Amino acid sequence: MKRERLVRMALACLVGLIMAAVIAWMTIRHDQRQAAGVATNVAPASIGGPFTLTTHDGRVVTDKDFVGKYKLVFFGYTFCPDICPTELQTIAQAMDLMGDSGADVQPLFITIDPERDTPPVLADYVKLFHPSIIGLTGTAEQIAAVAKAYRVYYARSQGEPDPTQYLMDHSTFAYLLAPDGSFVTVFAKGSTPEQMVEAINAYRSRGR
Repeated sequence: MKRERLVRMALACLVGLIMAAVIAWMTIRHDQRQAAGVATNVAPASIGGPFTLTTHDGRVVTDKDFVGKYKLVFFGYTFCPDICPTELQTIAQAMDLMGDSGADVQPLFITIDPERDTPPVLADYVKLFHPSIIGLTGTAEQIAAVAKAYRVYYARSQGEPDPTQYLMDHSTFAYLLAPDGSFVTVFAKGSTPEQMVEAINAYRSRGR
């Protein structure tokens, strides 16, 4: 009886370990797909569009100025305490990994806080991450229009005691657009530089 009990316990443990392994594998696969920016439920034509904004060095540009390059687009703000610096650092590392082959990739940081993020403020901010990153700002209306085109959510937090020290809630995706401006994919928060480079190289190989 004791031996049978031990056998049953051993079988139960084995089954439990197998089930745990299967669940862990499914969870990892799900997380990998999320981190890689898999967006099968997003219609390609529904992301992106024309815009007119001002660069961190004061130039007025439109989406047409970036035709011919892949665009890595991230929406955030310079007062962001954690997510924005982390994601911009990831983009910067992806650019470093690509080296010279990244000459056809243009990272764009579009502020969702134009009230505080003037061109000089953006200039000081983006240089902390990578020389290739262009900061973009504009009027409240221009920012609202480009955010709508990219389906970006943002909102100013309420109830801050100091009206100049508010935080912003916002989407945390980085968007990859093809040289012709068409939507390619999104990278969820937590994506790695390697995943970004892999995705760009994959679309390059397809002639996108």
